[in-house]
Amino acid sequence: MFSGVGTPTLKWDGTCVMFDGAGLWARREVRPGKQAPAGFVALSTDEETGKTVGWEPMAQSGFARWHAEAEAAAHGPFEPGTYELLGPKVNGNPDAFPGRVLMRHAWAPDALDEDVKTALSDFDGLRDWLHARPYEGVVWHHPDGRMAKIKGRDFPRAQPGS
Repeated sequence: MFSGVGTPTLKWDGTCVMFDGAGLWARREVRPGKQAPAGFVALSTDEETGKTVGWEPMAQSGFARWHAEAEAAAHGPFEPGTYELLGPKVNGNPDAFPGRVLMRHAWAPDALDEDVKTALSDFDGLRDWLHARPYEGVVWHHPDGRMAKIKGRDFPRAQPGS
């Protein structure tokens, strides 16, 4: 959140993919000293870790087969945008999807969406709110397009008596 401004949405625990209207891309992180894959489009480099984040063509991604399964199971064409690939063998499938799915970012079923809108914005309140739920985290969307992501694991567990 940005000084109390922003709309919270559910942070799904999968892997990010993008449809740019023409092609499919998988989010990829390249560590310092490693060669970027062919066709890699760099987005940014973390100055502290040296890791570069960007997109690689889906066809060469380790997630290509699972993405194809999710796409085949989808109803209708995809709109350009980013999605989370979820399901078995994707980040351990903590959300327990029975099959592979593509979930549009910033979308969740109504009950989850309504719950996420109750996320608190102070440090202790947000920590306790996240630790009381099975969600990976929350993404706040500022009206100007900026986003801020926070995960439950970003908060240390409160110690008894503290």
